Amino acid sequence: MYLKLLRNVCLLSVLSMVCLILACKERHGIVIGSKFFTEQVILAELLAQHIEARTGMPVERKTNLGGTLLVHKALLAGQIDLYVEYTGTALTAVLNEPVDRASAAAVNSLSNPVYQRVKQFYAERFNLEVSEPLGFENTFAMVIRGEDAKNLHVRMISDIVRYAPRWRVGVGYEFLERPDGFRGWTDFYDLHFVETPRVMDLGLIYRALVDRQVDLVAGNSTDGLIDALNLVALEDDRHYFPRYDAVPVIRKSTLDRLPQLRAVLSELGGKISESDIRKMNYAVDVLHRDAVEVVREFRSSKGL
Repeated sequence: MYLKLLRNVCLLSVLSMVCLILACKERHGIVIGSKFFTEQVILAELLAQHIEARTGMPVERKTNLGGTLLVHKALLAGQIDLYVEYTGTALTAVLNEPVDRASAAAVNSLSNPVYQRVKQFYAERFNLEVSEPLGFENTFAMVIRGEDAKNLHVRMISDIVRYAPRWRVGVGYEFLERPDGFRGWTDFYDLHFVETPRVMDLGLIYRALVDRQVDLVAGNSTDGLIDALNLVALEDDRHYFPRYDAVPVIRKSTLDRLPQLRAVLSELGGKISESDIRKMNYAVDVLHRDAVEVVREFRSSKGL
């Protein structure tokens, strides 16, 4: 009986110590997540390195978690503390709010109506704080081969109406399903393609275009592969898509625990241009460089 009691006491002591260690990690550490594409991994690493440099606190990276809704759920559940979202995605895919197209294409600033609505609704509905925009937007890009753009004299989405009945389209699953995605886009521009879109991994979508498996793909405007593969992103001439400014989103409970993070995140406001992020994406996707080193070089070049 004595030995059994002693074992129980030892077990309780071990469990208490584990709980204490986890509690300490919860008090002092932070977990940063990302969606499952290169730019998101780069941005998560950028936030992590900046927070580590400014605060000295441990930062855990949980990258390539999945699509928008999965990462958002992870944030709400407390599995991560912070990640970078895009305002147009937050408005349409997460909040399910309509887009005011008359104002959605306004210039990138803290007064942008899309940003302001997302900031307000995230605070009210989710108890999340949306930090300052990082300085660039990553909108959906309807991409075609450069030779087709030249030979067919195509530069805007409206220009492809006549060709759509002969073209095949490749998209990621998220673009196919989300409210600001394929169905709304084709209805808005009155596009009728030869077949239903082919759902592809985002990492393979441009290669499929180059290999002529499809004739148009829904990519991202900051992808480094667009220029590298001599592809052309068509102009959204009727402004279907809202602004997709990149913004850090953080749990307010995390800010209550670590209030210094608010100022640390603000230091990154406006620091990343579209050219900057495209170069970093190119370095990782095309040159196959390590994201950690690419981010470290970027921070050094910006004096961060």
